[in-house]
Amino acid sequence: MQTLSLKIFGEPASKANSRRMVYSGGKPMFIKSQKALNYSTMFKQQCVVAPTQQFTTDVVVTIRIWYASRKPDLDESLILDLLQGVAYENDRQVKEKHIYWMGVDKVNPRCEIDINKLTVT
Repeated sequence: MQTLSLKIFGEPASKANSRRMVYSGGKPMFIKSQKALNYSTMFKQQCVVAPTQQFTTDVVVTIRIWYASRKPDLDESLILDLLQGVAYENDRQVKEKHIYWMGVDKVNPRCEIDINKLTVT
C-alpha cells in the first residue's frame, strides 16, 4: 500500500483546549469536552479502514484542515489519536507530520488525511 487517504467531515476539536473538569468521588478529573466527544463519534463513523490497510511500520502523516471559523487552534492531536487502531496501531508510529490550516469553510469543515509508510534513505 502506498498511501491511505481519508476525508473526514466536521470541524476537528482541539485536544489541548477540549478538556472540562468534572468531579468523581469528590476529586476533580479532566475529561474530553462535549465538542471533542461529538467529533470523536463522527470521526469513527466516517473512518472505515480495512484491517489489511492498517500500517504496522512508521508513517508520515499529512493533514489538511478546513475549519468553520478562524477561532479554533490548528491542532491535529485528537485526529492522530483517533487514527490509532484504524490507520495504524499506535500514534507513536507517526515519525513525521505535515499539518496545514487550509482556510475557513463554514459549510463544509473537514480534514483530509494522507498516511504513507516512512521511507528512510
